[in-house]
Amino acid sequence: MKQNYYFKKFLIWKYKNISEKTFILILSTLVGLLAGLAAVFIKNITYAIEAALEDGIVFSKNQLYFILPVIGLLLVFLFVKFISKKPIEHAIPSILYSLSKKNGFLASTKIYYPLITAPLTVGFGGSVGLLGPAVASGAALSSNVGSLFHLKGKTKMLLIACASAGAISSIFQSPIAAIIFAVEVFSLDLTFASLLPLLLASISSIITSYFFRGDAILFDFLVTDKFEIKDTLFYALLGVATAFASIYFTKMYFAIIQFFNRFKSPIKKLLVGGLTIGGMLYFIPPLYGEGFGFINSLLEGDHMKALGKTPFDSYVENIWVVIGLLIGITIFKAVAMTTTFAAGGAGGIFIPSLVMGSALGNVVAKIINNLGLGFNVSESNFTLIGMAGLVAGVLHAPLTSIFLIAEITGGYQLFVPLMITVAISFIITKNTLEHTIYTKELAEQGALLTHNKDQTVLTLMTLDSVIENNFVALHPEMKLRGMLHDGVAKSTRNLFPVVDENGHLQGVVLLDDIREFMFDTSLYDVTFVKELMQNPPALIHQEGDSMKTVMQKFQDSGAWNLPVVKNGKYVGFVSKSKLLTAYRRKLIDFTG
Repeated sequence: MKQNYYFKKFLIWKYKNISEKTFILILSTLVGLLAGLAAVFIKNITYAIEAALEDGIVFSKNQLYFILPVIGLLLVFLFVKFISKKPIEHAIPSILYSLSKKNGFLASTKIYYPLITAPLTVGFGGSVGLLGPAVASGAALSSNVGSLFHLKGKTKMLLIACASAGAISSIFQSPIAAIIFAVEVFSLDLTFASLLPLLLASISSIITSYFFRGDAILFDFLVTDKFEIKDTLFYALLGVATAFASIYFTKMYFAIIQFFNRFKSPIKKLLVGGLTIGGMLYFIPPLYGEGFGFINSLLEGDHMKALGKTPFDSYVENIWVVIGLLIGITIFKAVAMTTTFAAGGAGGIFIPSLVMGSALGNVVAKIINNLGLGFNVSESNFTLIGMAGLVAGVLHAPLTSIFLIAEITGGYQLFVPLMITVAISFIITKNTLEHTIYTKELAEQGALLTHNKDQTVLTLMTLDSVIENNFVALHPEMKLRGMLHDGVAKSTRNLFPVVDENGHLQGVVLLDDIREFMFDTSLYDVTFVKELMQNPPALIHQEGDSMKTVMQKFQDSGAWNLPVVKNGKYVGFVSKSKLLTAYRRKLIDFTG
């Protein structure tokens, strides 16, 4: 009780002394700090697990590391079954759904669940990334902070974007790319009102990262080979290659998820998935965990270190065998990542796309250099730019990928080739696949926010909020006398739904259609409602129609009121006037 009292006192003091804009800036800094702490925590726990396994007998001496994913997935399964009791959700799609359909609300349990399940998954060899869970934890933190201070949905959305920017800034130490990611992925309007909070969150998060991790960076790379105009065609070729790899990545993801959905038993999913991942790890060790060590080895020009010990070690003196192994990593990283998800693991797709892109970029460079045609390109540069091409294609986030790699390299010497590769990859992928792994299912549900304000406002609206129930229902066997006495006389509306004894909608009666019969008493007992009713111009399905579909039905039918049904049963009506009023209010709230 005392806590509530003091908190109310603080809210009153805040209202009198701190403006709304200033308070949002303070909260964005706090959210960035919390997201940075979550990212640091999830990284350190994962590294501790990996270090313990590497130093242990199982991993280093008996080479039985390929069974570790099964153990990790089993631990996650036990946690979900007995503690969380809720299935693991894909981080970014669940956040986007909460923004569009839950007013930015995320349960407090989502703050710490990813901090447990993701390290268990990745630390034991699951081939996924930690960025998604870090973003999920930070987003849940910001959502609950927003709820604590009773913030509007739009402000919650901004704070969640701040948390996402903070997580990326902390993990990659790339504050500009973090801000752009929030804008591209969360469809945030980049205005001064949103830019400053994002900037503060990104700064506070990266400072948090420096405080706990020092100046250690993920990719220790300095550009030594400058861009040469003669290599332009090769970078364009890399753009085409990363585009097709992005399409493969996305389609493979949905194909494997669909395959695992056939298994009803979580245990069966776990065993099949865990053993599949273990088998891939045995033949392709770089698929273990996130894969940052693999990327750094390629950037150093040491492909032998990147590949590690494989059953093909006696053949790796042949460069084409090395190229073949790197192609295998490119192909199977997507398979290993998705299998980890499908088997019940927790993680993200951002970092696996970087790993896959680095392998593909290195492959393209090696092929060019070993064709015997006298060409020579920088393998390190192609490795980096291949990463950008995959991120742009897989996530449909071209600006994020460009600035991420530019910040990783500490400069903009590769800006031109980055733009060439990323632009080609994005254009091809976007024209082939309209939606990404993040957004496809949300788009199918009508729950996807976009940069199109009209579309976003319709997505944020809910059908239930505009349904009207003050209509007098009629029975098809009711006589005109009863209709006039029990319907028209008691209703303020000029429209009447006709419903049978089971509640199913049979038709509608318009007051204008019966006006000529109302004063002919000879028809009162011989005319029935079923003779006067007509089919509605369109039906709105409560369980399936999005607000965009509802708006389209009004436009196509020209009607002023349309009935709403659920499984064929009458629910109410939606009027065009109420729909447009609700739309205007939501637009003002969203843009104000």
